[in-house]
Amino acid sequence: MDWKSLPAFLAVARQGSLRAAAELLGGTHATVRRQVEALEAQLGVQLFRRGAEGFQLTAAGRTLLPQALEAEAALLKGTNAVQGLDREATGKIRVSADPITAHFMLALALADFSTLYPEIDIELRLSYTIDSIEKLETDVSVRHVAELDGDVVGRKLFPSALGIFAARDYLDRMLPKAGPKGQGLDWISYGPVPSLMAYVKESPFPEARVRHVIPDPEMHLHMARAGAGLALLAAWTQAKFPELQRVPGTRLDDRRSTWVVLHSDLRRVRRVRLFVDYLCTALLERKADFIGR
Repeated sequence: MDWKSLPAFLAVARQGSLRAAAELLGGTHATVRRQVEALEAQLGVQLFRRGAEGFQLTAAGRTLLPQALEAEAALLKGTNAVQGLDREATGKIRVSADPITAHFMLALALADFSTLYPEIDIELRLSYTIDSIEKLETDVSVRHVAELDGDVVGRKLFPSALGIFAARDYLDRMLPKAGPKGQGLDWISYGPVPSLMAYVKESPFPEARVRHVIPDPEMHLHMARAGAGLALLAAWTQAKFPELQRVPGTRLDDRRSTWVVLHSDLRRVRRVRLFVDYLCTALLERKADFIGR
């Protein structure tokens, strides 16, 4: 059965006319007529007889009516139950973020939120790939991107600045004797990733040696702290690790921003709204750390 036609059938049965049924449903009388006719064609019976007093149920219509009312009641019961759950600050929220962001930006905020809302559970997925909100792989995601795409909504918090950083002692030792284009310096890199190789070429050190190839960004951070070379890192890492220094003569790249992203349908779910509001507030309170100013 075409369940989408049942509301039209019930509205006509209750109101006795197409126009009144359309007003009840917030549609047009032509749409209601098509839906009723489609249901009649599907069932192979006539459900209404039109007379001087409007639309009257036939014997087939009277037989269908209690079943349609039962289906409507079951649907409303299920809808109300789900909406009731959403009004409560309970349940699970799936959150995704890259590991370095989660370790150093989110841990404190997640712990504090869990204390405030003990009935809301957080399932945190750490990955450098972006989980699909559109495919319902995650509920909320923290992303560092220039723009959003897809059926998502997001709050843009602040620039996610990137810069070239190295250990202070490495710069003290190596920078004075480096060549004018970085000869003698070492890059900590991801290998032949076109966008990052372009960043190296556009930097003041295009001829520094791409020496350390490591796919894990957090390892870049720790290698740079240990004095292994230059690394492209989030600007907030300097506030967290004072042994790091932005390389003299370089500027921060503010093309990306930090976003908290969720599926548009989840804006009506109370536990998700509570979490997103809290997380955004917590991150904005530390904005100065994250934008490297």
